[in-house]
Amino acid sequence: MQEVIRGLFRGAKRGVLTSKKGRNFYKGNRTGSMGRHTKHGGYVIDLDKVRTFVVPDMTNCELQPYVSRRTGKFKVDPPTSNLFSKAE
Repeated sequence: MQEVIRGLFRGAKRGVLTSKKGRNFYKGNRTGSMGRHTKHGGYVIDLDKVRTFVVPDMTNCELQPYVSRRTGKFKVDPPTSNLFSKAE
């Protein structure tokens, strides 16, 4: 409900687009296409569109990790109801 009010405040004429609304509109997930559809119902993958990640060789790298591997392990107790009760 808060998103709808925020949208109206900004001057939007539409509500929030969810999977329940806009039955004929595909929102998508911003990943892009990796190929194309054929006229026979198949799909052809274009290797120029496929994401590939090139990882450099890091064997002689001078950079250190953010957290030392020698950092000791510690345990955190789960929260209890006493933490959420009102302080009097």
